[in-house]
Amino acid sequence: MVGEDLDEVMRIEDSSFSSPWSRGMFLSELKDNPFANLLTARLIQPEDLSAQKSLLGYCCFWVVFGEVHIMNLAVHPDWRRKGIATRLVEETILISRKNAVQKIHLEVRRSNDPARNLYEKFGFGLIAIRPNYYSQPREDALLMALDLV
Repeated sequence: MVGEDLDEVMRIEDSSFSSPWSRGMFLSELKDNPFANLLTARLIQPEDLSAQKSLLGYCCFWVVFGEVHIMNLAVHPDWRRKGIATRLVEETILISRKNAVQKIHLEVRRSNDPARNLYEKFGFGLIAIRPNYYSQPREDALLMALDLV
């Protein structure tokens, strides 16, 4: 992800979350956070590789002292259930392994069945519940983790 992506990122973010990250939060991740990794998924048209490539989704995660924390993952509503999030998680795991990460953590809304199913497909398991962690609406967060060792 680069600064020029933020207009598209914000459209996806705003359509994906009831409490979306602000543009400033993404800018801070891009410019000020040495632990941050921000991946994007793009539509590439083989017949015109020089054309503007539409942003389909993104994954923001931190690599900190042998662990990864997935902070934010979203896919454009028109491109959901087409393998974009799967590919972003695969790339996150690949980068994690290259950085000798031992464990990947994340939080997900209890009601977010599509995300929970995605993470469970990769072997993430429930490790704790944070009651009333989310607002708008108030809801528990499920803490999930994947061991890479």
